[in-house]
Amino acid sequence: MRLLRNRKSLLIMAASLIASNLMTYLYIKKTKDAEYENRTAENNKTDYQVKRLSGYSYIKPILFVDEKYASENLNGIKQNVATIIENYKKIGVLSSASFYLKEFNSNGWTGLNENEKFMPGSLMKVPELIAFLKMNELKPGTLDKVIAYDHVNQIGRQTTFNSKSIQPGNKYTIRELLEYMIKYSDNQATALLNQNVDKEIFGKVFTDLGLELPDWQSSNYPISVREFSVFMRGLYSGSYLNHNSSEIAAKLLSTSQFKLGIKAGLPANQTLAHKFGEAGKADEKQLSESAIIYLEGNPYVITVMVGGKDHSQLPVVIKDISGSVYQYMKTNIQSGS
Repeated sequence: MRLLRNRKSLLIMAASLIASNLMTYLYIKKTKDAEYENRTAENNKTDYQVKRLSGYSYIKPILFVDEKYASENLNGIKQNVATIIENYKKIGVLSSASFYLKEFNSNGWTGLNENEKFMPGSLMKVPELIAFLKMNELKPGTLDKVIAYDHVNQIGRQTTFNSKSIQPGNKYTIRELLEYMIKYSDNQATALLNQNVDKEIFGKVFTDLGLELPDWQSSNYPISVREFSVFMRGLYSGSYLNHNSSEIAAKLLSTSQFKLGIKAGLPANQTLAHKFGEAGKADEKQLSESAIIYLEGNPYVITVMVGGKDHSQLPVVIKDISGSVYQYMKTNIQSGS
């Protein structure tokens, strides 16, 4: 049964990749939401949704194909994660949590509170990265544009997990600023990039993937784990950017210096592409992280968003969830189940 299911998923994914190549060359500037088609498999047991990109006259490229309902095969890991979350709530570490897992081989998914909204914080740097790579596709050489960093920008929010930052008085290419933004989550580099991003293209990254158009003037954009995961899934499948741009983005995300959450729950040699974000208020701090885990034989996307009073404890929760998911996915390969 699983073999037949995997064959069907592979056929669907192949169709998606073929269609995505067309989209790269026919991209136009129109703000329209992605369209959904509900389909039923031949055995009448599996409903799935096809998400297509709108805005064209003669084609509707496939972005994603999703099972409509959570996979029963992933109920084990769902229960494991539920137990971890409940235990941390009992001792007062957590006040809220959500989780989403997308398995690429079977095309199955599972989640907990997967539609609950959190503040993404620096996770928003991922769609900004995608926007600049799209700009470079439309106008080659964009990444080589040089920008002067004359003064420190006033950043409204305080960050807990700080890293390396650009220095005033220096000049940087957009390519270099993107590296600081993703690898070190540098808010100063992000502020410069914000001044140079094409806001229409940035908005289309959201609407093209079926998400609500963000308000550029607002610092608030509540998003769920399932919604945010579409950015990472789009990069892995190469279904939004062209293949070269998708590779650049995923490779850059693999250099992220944040090592306290998802990465801490994995073996030291496990490759992943990931980004974290912190947000929240005085009464509840929030930490979010999303990653593509390149587990040999069973790659997957995991997104976790958690909230609690003590920001220093939140990475530990994400680490434990990450480790539990990884062990399940690895065992799933070995057992062939």
